[in-house]
Amino acid sequence: MVFPFSRFKKKHRTHKANAMSLKVCILASGSSGNSIYVASAQTRLLIDAGLSGKEIGRRLETIGVNVADLQAVCVTHEHDDHTAALGVLQRRFGIPLYANTGTIQAVEQGGKLKAGKWTMFTTGSAFPIGDLRVEPFSVPHDSYDPVGFVVSSGDDRVGIVTDMGMATGLVRERLKNCRILVIEANHDEKMLQAADRPWSLKQRIAGRQGHFSNRQATELIAEVAGPALKTVFLVHLSSDCNRPELAEKAMRTALDKLGRADVAVKLTYPDRVSEMVE
Repeated sequence: MVFPFSRFKKKHRTHKANAMSLKVCILASGSSGNSIYVASAQTRLLIDAGLSGKEIGRRLETIGVNVADLQAVCVTHEHDDHTAALGVLQRRFGIPLYANTGTIQAVEQGGKLKAGKWTMFTTGSAFPIGDLRVEPFSVPHDSYDPVGFVVSSGDDRVGIVTDMGMATGLVRERLKNCRILVIEANHDEKMLQAADRPWSLKQRIAGRQGHFSNRQATELIAEVAGPALKTVFLVHLSSDCNRPELAEKAMRTALDKLGRADVAVKLTYPDRVSEMVE
């Protein structure tokens, strides 16, 4: 089990004044695999590990990080494109894996990991990893117990929602006051409707527990973009129901309407790492 955050809080406050900006790089994003690197000066972790272990290591090397130096992998939900490398990272490198009960049970039922290889967190309760504070919160998606995360160091906050069908009041509240937001922009609604896909699949994607559209992503940003916000990463873009330029244009237009030309919009990719933001 994770240590109660109350133990960590006092120590964390003493570090707060000297906290350095968090670094964020999207190692991979899309239906073929998802993984996000978040680090302070002292602590390195991944949110999800949906590539092969070898590919996770290779992409970390491109940003100057050794996979063995990771302190943790925090898992949003059990789908393969978020969990593929968990077994390798745990067995080969002994990297602690963090997830809630529903996700742990679902991954174990899939046969990827044996029991007892997890650090369990409670959704809604923050916990420490090194000098980072990690807060998981519920999101609507078609899996056992999916979460988003806010990772913080002092006042610096990164909000992450990679798979989500709708924005709840809880999601909006948690994503406020972040400097960096990692937001799903899975599909363009017109492209999804025109796609050569079964109607049932289209309904699932567009449903309340499916995936965020470009429009939904812009509406969410309009509600949560506070003064601290400086960067928005767009993640989990569909290869056949979206286009990077469409997602980027929609978000840029929305931010400009808010008078937020100061906020950068960054694209992410299935086959290479994104820009590093710090």
